[in-house]
Amino acid sequence: MIYQYHLSTGRQGMYNIHKELSDAVEASGVKEGRALIFCPHTTGAVTINENADPDVTKDLLYAFDHFFPDLENYRHMEGNSRAHLLSTLVGCEQSVIISGGRPLLGIWQSPYFLEFDGPRNRTFYIQVTEG
Repeated sequence: MIYQYHLSTGRQGMYNIHKELSDAVEASGVKEGRALIFCPHTTGAVTINENADPDVTKDLLYAFDHFFPDLENYRHMEGNSRAHLLSTLVGCEQSVIISGGRPLLGIWQSPYFLEFDGPRNRTFYIQVTEG
């Protein structure tokens, strides 16, 4: 089963998508299996990280800016090479185990959609499989 979700983003940000993951797992009825979260955009990404302290997402975005600045020498004509680079580094998918009908995540973990080239209207998918 594949579930499609939409998200309106700002210029850059991390968006907690734990509710969407939980909703997809519940809707699927799968008790034991796997959920794949997929971002079909080349300037966005998906990761799993801490959900308790909002400063963690701020620190990650700060580090991305610090270690991967927008450089003049990038050649991509659209001017968003940095966003493509970050999407490649973070990755476009995450897999989560489903156990007991729920995503198996650590107490402080949530999946996040990362925006590197907004504002945009984004789509992401969650595929839930049994077994």
